[in-house]
Amino acid sequence: MADVKLLGLWYSPFSHRVEWALKIKGVKYEFIEQDLQNKSPLLLESNPIHKKIPVLIHNGKPICESIVILEYIDEAFEGPSILPKDPYDRALARFWVKFFEDKGPTMRKSIFLKGEEQEKAKEEVFEMLKILDNELKDKKYFVGDKFGFVDIVANAGALWLGVLEEVSGVVLVTSEKFPNFCAWRDEYCTQNKEYLPSRDELLVRYQAYIQPVDASK
Repeated sequence: MADVKLLGLWYSPFSHRVEWALKIKGVKYEFIEQDLQNKSPLLLESNPIHKKIPVLIHNGKPICESIVILEYIDEAFEGPSILPKDPYDRALARFWVKFFEDKGPTMRKSIFLKGEEQEKAKEEVFEMLKILDNELKDKKYFVGDKFGFVDIVANAGALWLGVLEEVSGVVLVTSEKFPNFCAWRDEYCTQNKEYLPSRDELLVRYQAYIQPVDASK
């Protein structure tokens, strides 16, 4: 039997990407919670370049970066495919995955920064959401007819973004502005509860260090 360990954080969307893929494949694994303020020797040894989670350790060999790990899991283990089989759909999936990855930092800035920098980031996020909303018009999924590679990567937009909005008071997504995206998000969270952490627990976790915006100012 393969020895599989996952170094991660229970509240990290990047860790949950990997857990999701492992569950789809039916791979048994050991989850080893990390403390980023006091990084374990195993994490530092397994990812000496970036020193970040998640790290998958398969038969003693570490694989780093969540997107790389997802593709590795799809190739290394038997079970349902994560990436599409069709070459064109596979290329399309990789395109949207890169889109989400490229826009991730801006989304975080729109929540965590203040003042002019935050407003600039919010405008960029609105443009991103317009693109996503248009792409999802008359579609249930980004690529193909089932949840897969893109959806796993998009988990932060489906669950974590709403949690951060609620905790911070920064509203980015409304059904009036982005109806298709909201419909996708609602369907996503309903159908994939087993692959996502508790929203209530995430709220508690992020409330601990995000200062809400005073809407009266």
